[in-house]
Amino acid sequence: MTTVTEDGGLTGLRDALGLLKDREQVAVRLLESSAKHSFDPDRELDWDAPVEDGKWFWPPELVSLYDTPMWKRMSEEQRFGLARHEAASLASLGIWFEIILMQLLVRHIYDKSVTSAHVRYALTEIADECRHSMMFARMIEKGGAPTYPVTRLNHNLARVLKTVSTTPGSFACTLLGEEILDWMQRLTFPDERVQTLVRGVTRIHVVEEARHVRYAREELRRQMVTAPRWERELTRISSGEAARVFSIAFVNPRVYTDVGLDRREALAQVKASGHRREVMQSGAKRLTDFLDDIGVLRGPGRRLWKSSGLLA
Repeated sequence: MTTVTEDGGLTGLRDALGLLKDREQVAVRLLESSAKHSFDPDRELDWDAPVEDGKWFWPPELVSLYDTPMWKRMSEEQRFGLARHEAASLASLGIWFEIILMQLLVRHIYDKSVTSAHVRYALTEIADECRHSMMFARMIEKGGAPTYPVTRLNHNLARVLKTVSTTPGSFACTLLGEEILDWMQRLTFPDERVQTLVRGVTRIHVVEEARHVRYAREELRRQMVTAPRWERELTRISSGEAARVFSIAFVNPRVYTDVGLDRREALAQVKASGHRREVMQSGAKRLTDFLDDIGVLRGPGRRLWKSSGLLA
């Protein structure tokens, strides 16, 4: 049995994971958590502290070339440099995703009740993402590496996505952008080999991003139950294509030339690296298990996910 609440939310909905929670109740809990566990990075982090000698900007095991023949030939200085540039590349990618996410969230709430907790939480999340984007940009500057924008093609593909994406597709892509980076950051912030500032940035992002993931997961479950069949099919294909683009854009190839490596050889070794494949699939596993459970990884979309390398 499905019933409709005053704000248009649906209760009594069930999927393979069980009964869905009331949309307003979820939002109220997330708002309470936001009130207790939100951070101002400008005040929380010591931006004036010097860069620490002998510390990584990203855990070496998460660097794309780790354990490849090229990595074994690289000097320690090159390894540290590549980690610093890849951290800047990932932060640049994170900003790109968060700007997309903010626009998708605004579209999601455009025709919903402005007094609902669901909308209030979406606005709270948008404020979080604004702070995260500024925090990532400041971290890039502090590390002294350049920004690494995605290619013009991917930039414009995202422009199309933001324009035509339906609601379930928006939340599926949101989770793609959030959960893999979140997995990596959970390994980073407790790692004492890593720069204190980077650990602080990733700690803040992990704490606040946990709420964003909960919000997106609950809404995607709801949408996959209530959306018409054509929209569910479109979501399967669009999320698979987004996974393919994401896997290509994850590390900007310019990082290799910026630290004095041969770009073609580096890309070939990353592609052939069993360690890198395991890292990316481990980072995506919690997400792909969830998407599989709720019926997103089916048909042509599943094949796209497999071609991305994120799904074993």
